[in-house]
Amino acid sequence: MTVKITLFVSDTAEEVARGAADDASEVIRTDKRAAVMFAVGESPTGLYAELADRRRSGTLDTSRIRAVQLDEYLGVAAEDERSFYGWLRREALDPLGIPLERTTALHGDAPDAVAECARYERAVKEGGGIDVAILGIGTNGHLGFNEPPSDATAPTRVVQLADETIESNARYWGGRERVPTRGITAGMRVILAARRIVVVVTGPLKSEILHRALEDEVTADLPASWLRTVPNVRVYCDRAAWDG
Repeated sequence: MTVKITLFVSDTAEEVARGAADDASEVIRTDKRAAVMFAVGESPTGLYAELADRRRSGTLDTSRIRAVQLDEYLGVAAEDERSFYGWLRREALDPLGIPLERTTALHGDAPDAVAECARYERAVKEGGGIDVAILGIGTNGHLGFNEPPSDATAPTRVVQLADETIESNARYWGGRERVPTRGITAGMRVILAARRIVVVVTGPLKSEILHRALEDEVTADLPASWLRTVPNVRVYCDRAAWDG
């Protein structure tokens, strides 16, 4: 069964960031200790900057919120320039004043990746789950590193990254030969259990996959389509992403 997703289409990426920040801010103001899942990537960076501006201006108190990492490259330490945790620190955690002790991280360099996945899921559960998950959508419809096919019940796990994902990420690290071929990701069951999900999509390159996620059949071959099976999903996109 599918449920209705709330869609906001704005003229600019800046308006997208403000609208999505309003949504996330509402959750944080309601629960000062809210657990926020943060995605990396270009789409949510404007949202993170907007939240940081609100913190600096004193209109948003982030002093007690908790962070949950969405995904990480396997075999990459936090100090590695390619680390998603390092990316999150720069773009979201440090600007929002969220220290490591209030962060449920995914350690890509853990000696036992299977045990790390189990530890992460246990930590999320013991922390009361996710209050708001901030997500983007990959060009192949992945959420986090939940590559197609990914069932709605998929657990936190190690995944082989799709060729599209490696190619898309190559621009960040100076070529695809520097992109790890495996990742570790929060499972679909963790993501879909979030009490609110805020999806940010910008730019014409995401237009086709955005429409497919919202309009095509719900299937494991299109992981983002599972968003239509849970309540309280809000999608914020710019005109370029919607019109293509």
